Amino acid sequence: MPTIKRDSGRNAAVDLNAITAIDMHVHAEASIKDKEPRHGHTPFPAPNAQEIADYYRNIGMACVVFPVDAERMLGTHCVPNEEVADVAAANPDVMIPFGSIDPGRGASAPRTARRLVEEYGTRGFKFHPGLQEFFPNDQSAYPLFAALEELQVPALFHTGQSGGGRVRLKYSDPIYLDDVAVDFPNLTIIMAHPSFPWQDTALSVASRRENVYIDLSGWSPKYFPPQLVQYANTLLKEKVMFGSDYPVIEPERWLKDFEDIDIRDAVRPAILKDNAARLLGLTGATQ
Repeated sequence: MPTIKRDSGRNAAVDLNAITAIDMHVHAEASIKDKEPRHGHTPFPAPNAQEIADYYRNIGMACVVFPVDAERMLGTHCVPNEEVADVAAANPDVMIPFGSIDPGRGASAPRTARRLVEEYGTRGFKFHPGLQEFFPNDQSAYPLFAALEELQVPALFHTGQSGGGRVRLKYSDPIYLDDVAVDFPNLTIIMAHPSFPWQDTALSVASRRENVYIDLSGWSPKYFPPQLVQYANTLLKEKVMFGSDYPVIEPERWLKDFEDIDIRDAVRPAILKDNAARLLGLTGATQ
């Protein structure tokens, strides 16, 4: 497993003994500066980052929070990466900040990533190939990925189907991440969501590539395909992580449905907290 950049000093480590789970997939789609609630790229009302921190503290969990930079395709501004990092710095007990940079921003993208990591304590980056309309193995994105590999921060990619509209499904096939994993062996890659209709492809990539992981966000566990449950219990038991996709799915609902699927008792703590803690380099994580 590649070495993950440890705490930058801007964010104190999450107290793993004080939380029950780490939600690897939470969207910040409203700014703390917004006077009225707004919708992001989903049809769901979106809390701002401070409201997210308050919510997760109340339910005893930590979370990875990020915006989605899709301005080039949607024409709308996302929540600033700097705002997410600032709110996380003010709530280090429950919030881990990821950023989002559209690779289509070109030469400025690696510079922006470096600034966010080094000056703001950003701990990883979220990509949505469908919304950002790029194939992950396109060479134009590689300078950005090279910067993330050098900075030792993870890259989280949406995989599988999305919410419809103008989002083109082809960009989110996880097979393209196999090239990225091979070309950047020291870049930690997280495939977000059960990758319908390419679940078997995602499982193959994650099991073959040491630097590839899966978060289980975006679907209720009761709809997980049998092969995903089988791999989570066995070959990928150290590489699969809880994620809700909040506010699309509330973490409490996800966890309730997770109780009812056939995951081994010994594996549940790893999926809910331990795997994410180790990947993120949180203090007290099992090495």
